[in-house]
Amino acid sequence: MGKVRILILGGTAEARALATSLAARTDLDVILSLAGRTVDPAPQPVPVRSGGFGGAEGLARYLHDEAIDLLIDATHPFAARISTNASEAAARSDVSAFALRRPAWVPVEGDNWLSVHSVAQAVAALGAKPLRVFLATGRQEAHQANAAPQHHYWVRSVDPVEPPLTVPKVAYIHSRGPFRLADELAMLQRHAIDVVVAKNSGGDATYGKIEAARRLGIKVIMIERAETAGLTVVETVDAALDRIDHFVSSLMKRGV
Repeated sequence: MGKVRILILGGTAEARALATSLAARTDLDVILSLAGRTVDPAPQPVPVRSGGFGGAEGLARYLHDEAIDLLIDATHPFAARISTNASEAAARSDVSAFALRRPAWVPVEGDNWLSVHSVAQAVAALGAKPLRVFLATGRQEAHQANAAPQHHYWVRSVDPVEPPLTVPKVAYIHSRGPFRLADELAMLQRHAIDVVVAKNSGGDATYGKIEAARRLGIKVIMIERAETAGLTVVETVDAALDRIDHFVSSLMKRGV
């Protein structure tokens, strides 16, 4: 039996951790696919493919052409389109697949959350009164803030927001997580932030701002995830490794 070929759709800390755990295995060929949106991505432990596939059809063709045995969707919880494409492509190609998706955050005592379902809804929910807003939604949808120019925004993203916002009061913070609680507390206090707008990404790397908001009594407008259908979901890297081991052993038993 030859090596089992695995394609990980990545861009998250979990995808990197999974790839790191698999990199030294001699029974696997692992390829990590990145969307290519980050200008200077962190180095990865396995070979990387960058850029889109051309929808579900293009991904299905790639799975076939590259003789992929197992597809793992470890993309960001808000990358709904690629997750849908992954599910469709796996079904078309008859390739085994599952998703690695960290659990969403849940509010705890002291949190003041307003749950919405899009960045546009979050911006509308800020209201008419001018506020000092920490916008932590990523650069791709930051332009939604243009619809509410009365607020003063602090926008944090890994890469610059292009084109810049048209609102009169905006500051940009270019930074890559993880973010420490002490730094998030200092940042929210330094800018006298009234409200945090965030996506419910889950995980530890960016939770600091949520805990900091709770400690400071700052409201959070939380953009919740859309339900994604199709693939079986595991929530931890360890669970993904177990699933991979079962898959590899089943292939060996079948002598594929």
